[in-house]
This record gives sequence, structure tokens and C-alpha cells, in this order.
Amino acid sequence: MSRREFILAIDQGTTGTTVLAFDREGRLRARGYAELPQHFPRPGWVEHRGEEIWETTLLALRTALRSLGGARAPRIAAIGLTNQRETTLVWDRDTSKPVAPAIVWQDRRTADRCAALRRAGREREIARRTGLKLDPYFSATKLEWILRNVGGVRGRARRGALAFGTVDSWLLWRLTGGAVHATDATNASRTLLFDIRVRRWDPSLLRLFGVPRSLLPEVRPSISDFGLTRGVKGLPDGIPILGMAGDQQAALFGQGCVAAGGLKNTYGTGCFLLLHTGSKPVPSRSGLLTTIACGPRGEPRYALEGSVFIGGAAIQWLRDGLGILESAEESETMARSVPDAGGTTLVPAFAGLGAPYWRPEARGIWRGLTRGTTRAHLARAALESIAFQSRDLVEAMRRDSRVRIRELRVDGGAAMNAFLMQFQADLLGIPISRPGLVETTALGAALLAGIGAGWWKRASDLKTVRGSGRVFRPRMKRAERERLYRGWIEAVEMLLAGAPS
Repeated sequence: MSRREFILAIDQGTTGTTVLAFDREGRLRARGYAELPQHFPRPGWVEHRGEEIWETTLLALRTALRSLGGARAPRIAAIGLTNQRETTLVWDRDTSKPVAPAIVWQDRRTADRCAALRRAGREREIARRTGLKLDPYFSATKLEWILRNVGGVRGRARRGALAFGTVDSWLLWRLTGGAVHATDATNASRTLLFDIRVRRWDPSLLRLFGVPRSLLPEVRPSISDFGLTRGVKGLPDGIPILGMAGDQQAALFGQGCVAAGGLKNTYGTGCFLLLHTGSKPVPSRSGLLTTIACGPRGEPRYALEGSVFIGGAAIQWLRDGLGILESAEESETMARSVPDAGGTTLVPAFAGLGAPYWRPEARGIWRGLTRGTTRAHLARAALESIAFQSRDLVEAMRRDSRVRIRELRVDGGAAMNAFLMQFQADLLGIPISRPGLVETTALGAALLAGIGAGWWKRASDLKTVRGSGRVFRPRMKRAERERLYRGWIEAVEMLLAGAPS
């Protein structure tokens, strides 16, 4: 066995691509990152360029491999792939060129179409089959929009000349030189086209959205033979791609939440809370999603999920949109410089409200502004809004699952903000466990590939990698916690009632 043998994990996200290299002991040995531009051609529209996704992936790969260093080239035993979900691409099978910009999960252009389908009474049946809400967030109406609005695409799709995929399928296609058009069950479960109980594309939903079957990728388990690298600049041909999962399911796996009761929240551009529910899907009555997750060896299992559309993006907005912050890290210092938010509450519904409200037409408000409001109050209110939205999800999960939640495991870039983590623990009244390696999305992808390669047997084999982190224990009195949360609920109700801000 080579001592310079590694698993590569490709984590393609909304704002950038990260590549991590892990050794056989699960130690992180190298990292590469490349920022991905987002494009906003109209209000409510969010796009990526498929070629830019690929180029940033290549750049991150080159950076990671270069940082491994040494006189001898490293041997890559396998690749694991994880990705932003729901983002929709269509490309030409012959040229591997996208036919249109990728429509990002945050994009709201199909809100009217979703509303029309709800009025037509289609939501209940769609939810029963897919576990999802009828919302622009998911892939089906995005794909339908491309088929209807990009010239010539519908005819080419019917002739079998085109391929659809979420970002995992796009990268797999490019990594294998166009040899493999596939996805895994976790990503398929985010499209509004996949029956999560029988785990196959649903013919009635394909007819509803006008999607030819020939467009769709083959669905495989998260640990599978997804093909071999071919023609990738900087990588030798023949590296097996053995693991694949959507980013939030990969993070759940990487956190070791592989059995019923495991709960994690990823704090990134948005926030994504998943509660593992085991071998049977649990329908939600509280506006959550039922989705496919992974068991201890990557086998299909189920989870409840709640999504916050604007998490860390609220801090980015303070920095880039308002110029209140010079850096995202400065938000923690500013928040700690004041004893509270000065009576202000931000409801950052910049792209609508996700679970448990599902109001795509909602737009943000800032309540309680006075002449005494300072930049520090605004920074603190923005951080608090992330924790308030996450508590909304935890409350919904408690109602649906009837499970007593004892701990929340956290990851993602914003999880490094100690003020936010302490406030989250205070607001929930339970400990928050942050692992030593917060990039558990990429770790999950590496684990899946490593199990596929025979390096490890199950997710728990690398428990020590997640250790040596920090636990944030609640310190706030219950009365204060509930008073603050009531203020949040009042602000949301004001927004939803259409009251002026």
C-alpha cells in the first residue's frame, strides 16, 4: 500500500468549489478552493455558467494536488463527489456544452408556475410521491422553464440529443469524459421528479412537467461505481468515482448522523437542518421535506429536512450590499460589542421564506429601527436571524418526529462564528456540538468514496476526525429565550400579513 495514497473529495457549492484530500487514517492532507461567480440577470433570477462550474472545479483540483507536494506524484485511490442540490443544467450530449445558464436553487423565476399548479390541486399528490413542496427551489420547474423558453431545446430533448442533471451529474459527465450520465438517490430526491418510496423517476411527474425520459440520468446508490476519470486535465485517467451525495446528505453522513435521531445543521449561504428518521419516510405536517439520506454504509435511508434560504448570505449582504462590514468575520466582533440587537429584528426573506412557511413571494423586512440603531445592532440582528430561522426548523421537527432532541451537530463556514453558535445554543436550550473539521460535507463525500474503495467499513470508522471540536452549552434563562423567540414570530407574522416595513 502506498503511503502517498489519498481520497479526493470534490465539494461543489453555491459560491465556490472545494477539493479536500484525505489519507487512509482520515486526516486532511490538502485543500484547494476556487470561487464561483453568481449571475443575477433579473430580480429573483440566480444563474451559474456550467463551464465556470467546471473550470472552478479544475482549479480547486489543481490547487489541492499541488499542495500535496513531494517529489513523487500522489496516488488517488478514489474520488467522492458532493454538490449544491436542485441547481439545474441541460447540456448537449455530443459537445458537452450547456444549452443555457444553470438555474440555481435560489432562483425564483418559476414561482408563478408553482402557484398555478397549487391552484390546480397538484401539490398533495406531488408531496406524497416526492416528499417535497411545490416550490421554485426544486429542479422540475426549472427544467420545464428551460424546455419552454430556450429556443430549440424541447425538440432536441425529445430526440435524445440533450442531458439534464443537477451539478453532480454535470461534474460526473465531465470527469468521465461524457461516458457516464448518472446521479445518486439523494440528489434525485431533490428534483420533484423522483418517487422516494420506490426510488425511481415517476412517469406521471415527467408528463406533468413535460420532461422526456431520455433527458434523465440513471439513479444509483450513493456508494456505487460511478465510472472512471477520463481526459481531465491534471488527473490521470482511470481514477474510480465511488461516492456521491447531495451536500446536505453528505454533511449528515460526515457528522456521523446515520441512524434515526441524528440531527445536524449546516450554516452556509443558507442553512440546512436534517433529522435522520431511519428506514421509513416520515411525512411532515409542519412544512418540512421528506428526503433520502444515507445509512451507516451509504445505503438509502430517510430524513426530515428544513431549509433556510438566507443564512450566511445575510452577512454577505451586510458586507457587499450595504458596506456595513469589511469582512464576514467582523460580524462576530460587532455583535459582541452591544448587549443586544437594540430592539431590531431582521427577517431576511430576500429569496422568499423556506420551511416551515414556504412563501416564495415574501420579501425581507427590518423591524424596530430607530435613530439609536447602530451598525453593531444591525450585525447582531443579522446573526440572530440565522439562529431564529434554525429554531423554526427544530420546532417543526420536534412536532413531526416526536423525538426528543438532545444535541445539534453543526458544520459549515458560519459555524465558526462563536457568537452565532452560543446564541443558537441559548435559543434552542440544547448543546451545540461543532467538530474539529467543520467541512463535514466534503468529509461525507470522502467517507462514501473510501467505503466504496474498501478503506473503511462504515461512517463511524472516522469518528476521531470529527472530534476535538467544541461544545456550546445553553446559558440563557428559559424566559429570556422565549421572549426573544416571540419577538421573531411577531416579525415574521408582520411580514406575512403584508404590513409595511
